[in-house]
Amino acid sequence: MPNTIVEIHVPLVAASGIAEDEYAFPWIDDVQDFLADLDEQGDVQEYDNGEEYGDVYVFFVTGVCEEAMLAVASRVAALDRVPAGAFAMVTDDEAEEFGMGRRVDLPLPAGP
Repeated sequence: MPNTIVEIHVPLVAASGIAEDEYAFPWIDDVQDFLADLDEQGDVQEYDNGEEYGDVYVFFVTGVCEEAMLAVASRVAALDRVPAGAFAMVTDDEAEEFGMGRRVDLPLPAGP
């Protein structure tokens, strides 16, 4: 049985206000640190290392509950330096390529 995975697609946009000699995408490190912290807590795990895919950077999470994975994706999209326009794809570990599945716009609206 395939495992559910949420891909977090973030537009590959350089951070604003950085010097020319600085790393252009510091938000990638922010997201990786955020996901590593969550991984240690055990509810949602990083499925694989993130990677550049066309004009986006894709992070991967898995866990026991789709709702929890989407909540993490929403929190990623709301991090300070993460560029606007992030979205999630709900897929599984048997998908042939990235971006296959159901698209979810991020950040998710706040609950009641």
